[in-house]
Amino acid sequence: MEPTQLFELVIAMLLAIIALHYAAHRLGLPPSVALLAGGALLAFVPGLPAITVDPGLVLVIFLPPLLMDGAWSIALVRLRRHMIGIASLAVGAVFFTCAVVAVVTHLLFPSLPWAACAALGAIVSPPDAVSARAVLERVRLPRRLQILLEGESLLNDASGLVLFRFAVAAAATGSFSAVEAAASFLVLALGGAIVGVIVGTAWVKFVRRLGDEYLIIAATVLLAWISYLLGELLHVSGVIATVTTGLIASWHQHTVFSAAMRMRGTSFWTVMIFLMEASVFTLIGLSLRDVVERGGGFATVIATMGLPMLAILVMLVIARFAWVFASDLVIRLCASLGFKRAQPLGAGGATVLSWTGVRGVVTLALALSLPGEFPGRDFILATSFSVILGTVLVQGTSLGRIIAWAQLVEPETERARLTMSQAEAAMAQAQLGTIQNLAYDPEGNLIHPQLLERYQRRATAIVDYAARTEHYIPVLHAHFDVVLEAVATGRRELIRLHRAGDIDDETLQELERDLDLEELSAISAKA
Repeated sequence: MEPTQLFELVIAMLLAIIALHYAAHRLGLPPSVALLAGGALLAFVPGLPAITVDPGLVLVIFLPPLLMDGAWSIALVRLRRHMIGIASLAVGAVFFTCAVVAVVTHLLFPSLPWAACAALGAIVSPPDAVSARAVLERVRLPRRLQILLEGESLLNDASGLVLFRFAVAAAATGSFSAVEAAASFLVLALGGAIVGVIVGTAWVKFVRRLGDEYLIIAATVLLAWISYLLGELLHVSGVIATVTTGLIASWHQHTVFSAAMRMRGTSFWTVMIFLMEASVFTLIGLSLRDVVERGGGFATVIATMGLPMLAILVMLVIARFAWVFASDLVIRLCASLGFKRAQPLGAGGATVLSWTGVRGVVTLALALSLPGEFPGRDFILATSFSVILGTVLVQGTSLGRIIAWAQLVEPETERARLTMSQAEAAMAQAQLGTIQNLAYDPEGNLIHPQLLERYQRRATAIVDYAARTEHYIPVLHAHFDVVLEAVATGRRELIRLHRAGDIDDETLQELERDLDLEELSAISAKA
């Protein structure tokens, strides 16, 4: 394919992403479903060149920034609190699922070597970070379930990658050592964490000296790839390195970023992540053509592999249910023995957690990276795609109904000590204390009376609002509706003055930025 044609194809894919997202919004479907189905349909458009996905390149391009985004937005305090549960899902559930899939595959195809069966298990066992984000964006979960799923999606790829590498090596050499695999996993994880700490700490020190906003934003965007590639270069876990770097950067970004830098950087990063997530699902759909052609066509794939693929998909779901419910039973036993921190999820929470194992880009990339002569490669590839398709279409579309059925309630232990209104009141009191100290000169004369009066009035109003939030909500919404109307009127007048030639571009941009900040503040206050 000519470079110009490749560029045209990329632009066409981005336009298709916008159209499919819009269609999903209008139809009430998860965007991941529309993108996956749309990509699959586009793959068979007559005259469209076949899309060959380079698995290594896909992982390097898409996985680091998406992992970084997850680590950047995760609640670090709750992550530490639930680290045992997250490790159970990210390591234990992945290993258990891999074993179940390997056994089922070997029962279905006794002639297939155990290493190939284990490779399939490693490929389909880790739920995908991108798919998990796409599903969780459309639902509201209690904080504990949210952090368990987010933490699992950040860390389980490392488990799957280690299992996959050992399975492929075992297929090539004919030998496998569980002890060696466990030791290798610990070394890779620990080494990745060390790399992440070094890169994250260096980033904090670097951006504090960089000074220029746009250079800092650019350096932050590159941070994901730097940590991932450095980890892989040193033969440790690039996934763990990227996640660790993201957690450190997230913790310090509140002190190293200015307000303007945060607004600009967040806007750029949000659009970039949106396009990357959407491109991943579209590429998965486009790869269907290659999968079907390798299997001999739709009819051949369904006739020869349909039932085994369905059986593996069902056992994959059952394995996750078994692990989650067994883990919850252990937690319940610990709670009955007096361990206060042991809080079982309950049947509803365990069901929701079990139903969220959606697979995606990592599963596809690992399947495509199998050597051409690998035993059972075509079946593994077809099964991997069917698992992605099945989990996205079935679990992704039905999760909302499962959550509604479960009627989940936020435990008291997971609720923050202060509400947002109470936190605002605490900030207002602290700000008032500073103003009271600086409003007088060394001789005790009041030199900032209006400033002092404004902060006193603001602190009093916020404290009163925090005490009677429900009473003020209707009045508050009406108040900010008027503010938004005033902002819109001011914007129309500003544009009229500019169009008439009464103000220059610089004045337009400065005053428009003030209106934008006022509008964003009003919208945030209404939310």
